[in-house]
Amino acid sequence: MNRAPRSRRYGLAAAAATALVAALVAPTTQAAAAPVPPGGSLGENVIVLDPSMPKAQVQDRLNALARAQAGNEFGPQRYAILFKPGTYGTTADPLVFPVGFYESVAGLGRNPGDVVINGSVNVYNQCVGGDQAQCYATTNFWRSLSNLTVNVAGQSGCYGNTDFWAVSQAAPLRRVQLNGNVTLMDYCTGSPAWASGGFIADSKFTGATVVNGSQQQFFTRNSNLDGWSNGVWNQVFCGTEGAPAQSFSTEQGASPYTTLDTCPVTREAPYPYLDEAGKYRVFVPAAQRDSRGTTWENGGTPGRSLSLDDFFVVRPGADVKQINAALKAGRNLLLTPGVYELPEAIKVTRPGTQVIGLGFATLVPTDGNAAIKVDDVDGVNVSGLIVDAGEKKSKVLVQVGNRGSNDSHRSDPIALSDVFFRVGGALNGAADTALEVNSDDTLIDDAWIWRADHGTGGGSWTSARSDTGLVVNGDRVTATGLAVEHFQKTEVQWNGEHGQVVFFQNENPYDVPNQAAWMANKQQKGYPAFAVGPKVKTFEGWGMGSYSYFNQGVDIRNAMAFQAPVTPGVKFHDLLTVFLNGSGGIDSVINGTGRTVDPAFGGPSNVVSYP
Repeated sequence: MNRAPRSRRYGLAAAAATALVAALVAPTTQAAAAPVPPGGSLGENVIVLDPSMPKAQVQDRLNALARAQAGNEFGPQRYAILFKPGTYGTTADPLVFPVGFYESVAGLGRNPGDVVINGSVNVYNQCVGGDQAQCYATTNFWRSLSNLTVNVAGQSGCYGNTDFWAVSQAAPLRRVQLNGNVTLMDYCTGSPAWASGGFIADSKFTGATVVNGSQQQFFTRNSNLDGWSNGVWNQVFCGTEGAPAQSFSTEQGASPYTTLDTCPVTREAPYPYLDEAGKYRVFVPAAQRDSRGTTWENGGTPGRSLSLDDFFVVRPGADVKQINAALKAGRNLLLTPGVYELPEAIKVTRPGTQVIGLGFATLVPTDGNAAIKVDDVDGVNVSGLIVDAGEKKSKVLVQVGNRGSNDSHRSDPIALSDVFFRVGGALNGAADTALEVNSDDTLIDDAWIWRADHGTGGGSWTSARSDTGLVVNGDRVTATGLAVEHFQKTEVQWNGEHGQVVFFQNENPYDVPNQAAWMANKQQKGYPAFAVGPKVKTFEGWGMGSYSYFNQGVDIRNAMAFQAPVTPGVKFHDLLTVFLNGSGGIDSVINGTGRTVDPAFGGPSNVVSYP
């Protein structure tokens, strides 16, 4: 994937970023001792659009935001764009707009059909290099589209009557109905037009085949498709009507499809909406088991509705003590778009607590602390957040339950949805572990856990230090749509029993300086991307890939991408490795099984089942 480096810190200058945040929140900053108010203003960075607005006004506002955010990969500006129920644009005068970094676009209806856009909502390639530009989508992160319907129309030529959603990680498409042509790559702007990963859930596509194109891997669950064009290395479908048939194989030319008829355990992300009186509420979907198709096509999504008065609406500049006081008082959290510096952890102790971010609200621990700690309690949802490692090293960025937790949450699981982690990129941060899950039955849905390969601290072995992306100690933990990349030791360590992973994507660290610096032990070169603990008796994974790009010009070797005890209860389906570029390679797929990928054979090296 070889992402082109960018090196912007938050706001380019700390003083400018501080001034911006201060200007936005000065009117609402409160002392920590003040009573915690119910509800509250969503702030200037939540853009609410109304169907009564002139179409040209809506168009101009969206275009201006997209221009400002188009190259703002590591800046502090964040926006939620919310459409009130109604129709926007017409076939004759469609609403067509792009979505940039840190823009979350969503409808405020109870169901996707309540907000209709006649036009298209687009993400295009980025092009760098002037006259010799390369155009690709491999850095199109941190943006989203949810809870609305698009009747695809507008534009002309190559882009005509097509919705372009050319994204990579951390760019979810949830609870959307798209009627017409949809492509997940931008084949119009220029080559090589790479795209690298994406996530679709609870969505419906009608009227045309979805063009996968150059998407190297992609995960689609609980959706309804009207066709899927092709696969590159690893396309996974779970509980999706109209999905391609299972066809992952070692045969040359076979489509790399992993297809599960149902999804084992899921819980859709909470979302805001307007009720009949025009009041804001938040809907919290219920967990599902062995599910298939969308939650909303055949009646309302199961779950419960909460008033905005049940939330403390958090604005940038809020004191973490006030945030924790609100939680202790029984409130949920709705974090509005912005960057939040936290000298201590946000502490979630009450069952059923909702911690919801709008516009990719970003948490930064500043004193070596965690950003969030969740107690071992039922029904907590954490969603829509970025967690950045701070410059003072943290042991863990987010912790779910304490080690030794053993309470069952089967009937009302804890869920992390669209929670993304960065070590480096925006800050030269450090953390031993990004995410530690100790609570049983936890759901991880769409997580990108990233040690930066570009940006501030990215690309250097001695900066953005972090050993492990994810540690799972809880039993019956399920991950759907998991990507963990570039960590310096074992990237995922799974110690819990009865774990399930549906789709996993990994890149080994690029920047290993020499083999001696990257040894699991004296005999084992490198570290596995995914390791199941030696005492684990039961685990199952589907559609799991790991890639190498060692870029220091040294023959770095990874003995195995996946490591697990050899026992009948630990099962893997459809594993693969790929040599992307550079030097060195991955010597085996799992436990010494599977062909080496390196400059002599780039792969993919597929293992259909193990053991």
